[in-house]
Amino acid sequence: MSDNAVHPFDARGVAKRFRHAAIFGALESLEDGEVMRFVNDHDPLPLLNQIQQRYGSQVGIHYVARDPGNIVIDFTIQLGAQAAAAAPAAAMAGGGGCGGGGGHGCCS
Repeated sequence: MSDNAVHPFDARGVAKRFRHAAIFGALESLEDGEVMRFVNDHDPLPLLNQIQQRYGSQVGIHYVARDPGNIVIDFTIQLGAQAAAAAPAAAMAGGGGCGGGGGHGCCS
Protein backbone atom coordinates (compact mmCIF):
# COMPACT_ATOMS: atom_id res chain seq x y z
CA MET A 1 0.00 0.00 0.00
CA SER A 2 1.20 3.49 -0.82
CA ASP A 3 0.69 6.39 1.58
CA ASN A 4 -0.49 8.37 -1.44
CA ALA A 5 -3.18 5.92 -2.57
CA VAL A 6 -6.17 7.88 -3.88
CA HIS A 7 -9.47 6.07 -4.42
CA PRO A 8 -12.21 7.78 -6.46
CA PHE A 9 -15.79 7.88 -5.20
CA ASP A 10 -18.33 9.51 -7.52
CA ALA A 11 -21.45 10.09 -5.40
CA ARG A 12 -23.44 11.20 -8.44
CA GLY A 13 -23.77 7.56 -9.49
CA VAL A 14 -25.13 6.34 -6.14
CA ALA A 15 -28.87 6.43 -5.39
CA LYS A 16 -29.62 9.14 -2.83
CA ARG A 17 -31.16 6.73 -0.33
CA PHE A 18 -27.91 4.70 -0.23
CA ARG A 19 -25.42 7.53 -0.58
CA HIS A 20 -24.40 8.22 3.03
CA ALA A 21 -24.17 4.53 3.92
CA ALA A 22 -22.02 3.91 0.84
CA ILE A 23 -19.72 6.82 1.73
CA PHE A 24 -19.30 5.65 5.34
CA GLY A 25 -18.61 2.11 4.13
CA ALA A 26 -16.00 3.37 1.68
CA LEU A 27 -14.30 5.50 4.33
CA GLU A 28 -14.20 2.60 6.78
CA SER A 29 -12.55 0.35 4.20
CA LEU A 30 -9.55 2.67 3.81
CA GLU A 31 -6.23 2.27 5.59
CA ASP A 32 -4.27 4.96 7.41
CA GLY A 33 -2.87 7.47 4.91
CA GLU A 34 -5.23 6.55 2.07
CA VAL A 35 -7.44 9.15 0.41
CA MET A 36 -10.96 8.89 -0.97
CA ARG A 37 -11.49 11.53 -3.67
CA PHE A 38 -15.21 12.34 -3.42
CA VAL A 39 -17.03 13.93 -6.38
CA ASN A 40 -20.53 15.37 -6.16
CA ASP A 41 -22.79 17.89 -7.90
CA HIS A 42 -23.48 19.86 -4.70
CA ASP A 43 -21.64 20.81 -1.53
CA PRO A 44 -22.49 18.07 1.01
CA LEU A 45 -22.41 20.14 4.19
CA PRO A 46 -24.73 17.84 6.22
CA LEU A 47 -22.54 14.87 5.22
CA LEU A 48 -19.38 16.72 6.28
CA ASN A 49 -20.95 17.40 9.69
CA GLN A 50 -21.85 13.71 10.03
CA ILE A 51 -18.31 12.66 9.10
CA GLN A 52 -16.82 15.02 11.68
CA GLN A 53 -19.21 13.81 14.39
CA ARG A 54 -18.66 10.15 13.54
CA TYR A 55 -14.90 10.08 12.89
CA GLY A 56 -13.50 13.29 14.39
CA SER A 57 -9.84 13.80 13.51
CA GLN A 58 -9.58 10.31 11.94
CA VAL A 59 -10.78 11.76 8.62
CA GLY A 60 -9.21 14.88 7.17
CA ILE A 61 -11.38 16.95 4.83
CA HIS A 62 -9.81 19.01 2.02
CA TYR A 63 -11.67 20.66 -0.87
CA VAL A 64 -9.94 20.12 -4.21
CA ALA A 65 -12.68 21.93 -6.19
CA ARG A 66 -15.66 23.89 -4.93
CA ASP A 67 -17.39 25.11 -8.06
CA PRO A 68 -21.16 25.10 -8.66
CA GLY A 69 -22.05 21.63 -9.92
CA ASN A 70 -18.52 20.29 -9.35
CA ILE A 71 -17.49 19.54 -5.79
CA VAL A 72 -14.35 17.49 -5.23
CA ILE A 73 -13.24 16.67 -1.69
CA ASP A 74 -10.32 14.55 -0.52
CA PHE A 75 -11.09 12.56 2.63
CA THR A 76 -7.79 11.43 4.16
CA ILE A 77 -7.64 8.68 6.75
CA GLN A 78 -5.34 9.87 9.52
CA LEU A 79 -5.52 7.43 12.38
CA GLY A 80 -2.34 8.86 13.89
CA ALA A 81 -4.22 12.13 14.50
CA GLN A 82 -6.75 10.25 16.63
CA ALA A 83 -4.04 8.48 18.60
CA ALA A 84 -2.19 11.75 19.24
CA ALA A 85 -5.39 13.44 20.43
CA ALA A 86 -6.31 10.50 22.67
CA ALA A 87 -2.86 10.06 24.26
CA PRO A 88 -3.03 13.02 26.71
CA ALA A 89 -6.54 12.04 27.83
CA ALA A 90 -5.54 8.39 28.28
CA ALA A 91 -2.47 9.38 30.29
CA MET A 92 -4.57 11.53 32.61
CA ALA A 93 -7.20 8.79 33.00
CA GLY A 94 -4.59 6.12 33.74
CA GLY A 95 -4.73 4.29 30.40
CA GLY A 96 -7.88 2.51 29.36
CA GLY A 97 -8.62 2.96 25.68
CA CYS A 98 -10.60 0.46 23.66
CA GLY A 99 -8.40 -2.51 24.44
CA GLY A 100 -7.52 -3.34 20.84
CA GLY A 101 -4.83 -0.74 20.21
CA GLY A 102 -2.92 -0.93 16.96
CA GLY A 103 -4.18 2.40 15.64
CA HIS A 104 -7.11 0.87 13.80
CA GLY A 105 -9.73 3.40 14.86
CA CYS A 106 -11.91 1.01 16.85
CA CYS A 107 -12.94 3.78 19.23
CA SER A 108 -14.81 5.83 16.63
